[in-house]
Amino acid sequence: MINDKCGVFGITGTRNAAVLTYFGLYALQHRGQESTGIAVTDGQVITARKGMGKVDEVFPDIESIKGLKGRIAIGHNRYSTTGESAAANIQPLMINSRFGQLALGHNGNLTNYRRFREQMETKGSIFATTSDTELILHLIAKSKQKRIELALADALKKVTGAYSLVMLTGHNLIAARDPSGVRPLALGKLRKSWVVASETCAFDIIGASYIRDIEPGEILVANGGGLKSYKLLPKKPHAFCIFEFIYFSRPDSIIFGINVDKVRRRFGRQLAKEHPVDADRVISVPDSANTSALGYAEGTGIRYEMGLIRNHYVGRTFIEPAQKIRDLDVRIKFNPIRGVLKNRRIVLVDDSLVRGTTSKKLVKMIRDAGAKEVHVRISSPPVISPCFYGIDMPTKTELIGSNRNIEAIRKYLDADSLGYLSIEGMLGLEALPDEGFCRACFTGKYPIPVG
Repeated sequence: MINDKCGVFGITGTRNAAVLTYFGLYALQHRGQESTGIAVTDGQVITARKGMGKVDEVFPDIESIKGLKGRIAIGHNRYSTTGESAAANIQPLMINSRFGQLALGHNGNLTNYRRFREQMETKGSIFATTSDTELILHLIAKSKQKRIELALADALKKVTGAYSLVMLTGHNLIAARDPSGVRPLALGKLRKSWVVASETCAFDIIGASYIRDIEPGEILVANGGGLKSYKLLPKKPHAFCIFEFIYFSRPDSIIFGINVDKVRRRFGRQLAKEHPVDADRVISVPDSANTSALGYAEGTGIRYEMGLIRNHYVGRTFIEPAQKIRDLDVRIKFNPIRGVLKNRRIVLVDDSLVRGTTSKKLVKMIRDAGAKEVHVRISSPPVISPCFYGIDMPTKTELIGSNRNIEAIRKYLDADSLGYLSIEGMLGLEALPDEGFCRACFTGKYPIPVG
């Protein structure tokens, strides 16, 4: 399965900074369930609380947040993409430096991390974690620049890969996005407070307004004096992650300036054009495929119904890091609605097909519930290559789309038919502009060096 990455949040200029950060992280829980943390500054000292588990497990009650005093805060939900699942890697990471205390939360993946780390260790640097986020802090500390935003730019010029990050100093909230803009990062406003988050759904929960995306290569510094924007990083072609629209982001979010729900509906309608089928009902694999399934139903005129019930008390299969946990999830996560499925020809719409193990079991579940036919439709192209930009994806040999053709995959799933959305249909007039999106997982062509 595909495992994504992290969610970041930051807010400045409010008395309840830590509490609002808690709610922001709660809205971003889908981006990482392994660990969570909040760091806050009172203008003198940065205090942090973090732990393994989900937001409500690390912060079980309001009292656990009230001890975090200050008017500027950042937060982070983690799924490990670089670095093991361990307490030492929980973010925000904190250091003491000549700039004072710093706390950093990072969403993405640095592709030159291992090589850079080995070089620095050879020269005597000591790393306390196995996370690539720590490399950025080391580079900031080594910079000769006198201002923190210049030192951060100095550090980011040395790394390659994807990063959307939030950083806390004694008096500033700092946000930055890599020059290719791989991972999303949005700017919002809550009365006089500036807010940044991986997705705009984190703004909605606290009543903040979406202002704009933080631009690729932009560094923002927010404090009591207002907001300053710096364009200190080299310009590069945009490479927005298309999987944010396919699966990762919540449908109520605005990502890369576009409403996610709208895009997924377009995917479904285009999929219906490319792969129509004579059937009785359209159902989705809840929840991330719900919107594209609605689009498919609209495009075909086939009635959409809820055919599978998802147990929301089980973590997303793409998020859980342990194989044995993921296998258990597949068995207990979904249950069929037999009255919808029995004696009917079913179109099962899912957002992506990675290893194929979950889909195979779902097809069997639907057949066992009495369906006469099961037609599988995928609202993205075949995944043939792993991601190196912040998604923990299976290796190429584990990706079913890289080593089997569509007919072989259909037979493996035991589906009556199988259809994928084409790359041309996904990126073009019917859905999204063809320019500016990374589609390396579908093509094997990487826009940013991975070595």
